[in-house]
Amino acid sequence: MSIQEYFGHTEDFRIENKCSHRLSDILLIGLFTYLSNGEDYEDMVLFGKSHKDFIEEYCYLKNGIPSHDTFNRVFSLLHPDILRGCLNDYGKDLVGLLSEKQICFDGKKLKGVNPKSRGNHGLYIVNAWVAENRLCIGQKRVEDKSNEIRAIPELLKEIDIEEAVVSIDAIGCQQEIAEQIISQKGHYFLALKQNQAELYHDVSGSFKACAPQGIREEWEYERGRYEVRRCSILSAQEVLLEENLKQWTELKTIVKIEAMRMIGEKQSHEIRYYISDEQSQPAAYYNALARGHWGIENHLHWHLDVTFREDACRARKGYAPENLSTMRKFALQILKEHDDKLSLKKRKVRAAYDIQYLKELIS
Repeated sequence: MSIQEYFGHTEDFRIENKCSHRLSDILLIGLFTYLSNGEDYEDMVLFGKSHKDFIEEYCYLKNGIPSHDTFNRVFSLLHPDILRGCLNDYGKDLVGLLSEKQICFDGKKLKGVNPKSRGNHGLYIVNAWVAENRLCIGQKRVEDKSNEIRAIPELLKEIDIEEAVVSIDAIGCQQEIAEQIISQKGHYFLALKQNQAELYHDVSGSFKACAPQGIREEWEYERGRYEVRRCSILSAQEVLLEENLKQWTELKTIVKIEAMRMIGEKQSHEIRYYISDEQSQPAAYYNALARGHWGIENHLHWHLDVTFREDACRARKGYAPENLSTMRKFALQILKEHDDKLSLKKRKVRAAYDIQYLKELIS
């Protein structure tokens, strides 16, 4: 589909015959602004007035460029599910089938919507990220960190995870979530911490008492950071207590990863545990899953904060924080799909200076 089509079918929530601008046009100008290094509503107006000829190729501007107040009102009142659906459709068109891929679930807090003086608990968004394609295919809003447990099952329902591997941090290591993943014909790879105390002590004790059935050690050196990751695996059915096996659906393998990191003179050591429903896989497979899960931090959350300055955004009214976050992810995926030697940040800068380059991005 063309870039216009993703927004062209959005249902307009506004009163018919009382709107000066089409909803799809407002959304497109917002996306173009993020692609060309803009950050807020003022930038959307400035972009529109500076590139009116370009915008007229994609939008119907019978009444000129929308005002700052119009952008503010639309992004504040537009229900997030509408924009989220556009992002999901775009991601699915790029990724295709999700079978045999790793889908990472993790939450991110939008710091700009948490001024302490207002007593706001902040806005968390749980994102679904395809590790192999480095693309976001879904998101769900939660009111605070603890409610990620409620948001993850809702987001899982919206995604076809059949034959895919779902990896989640320790907050998502819940019996109900593991059961849901299996019921949707997917596989799970869940980080295990003390929030599941009985299982955690059983798993950690098993690795102390039993010799690993498989080991894989990998090392990495990059920009002065040296890291060694040693992955060990055991059959859950052979070492865990029966009561723990019964509580966790299809639990087959337990995983231990020891990570030693050196940055200059500073050295750190960390041990992490995971549970999985898969079996007959080598230790290298689980080592890759653990490594792949961090891609959502390095390639999504980091770019939202650094490339798009999401934490500096002060939009707090209504649905604006979530809708603008969705637009940033949409822009990020378009930038990632373009193949050149520029960094993502420099692609935004070039798009601001070179309108032909912007056309290449969205073509």
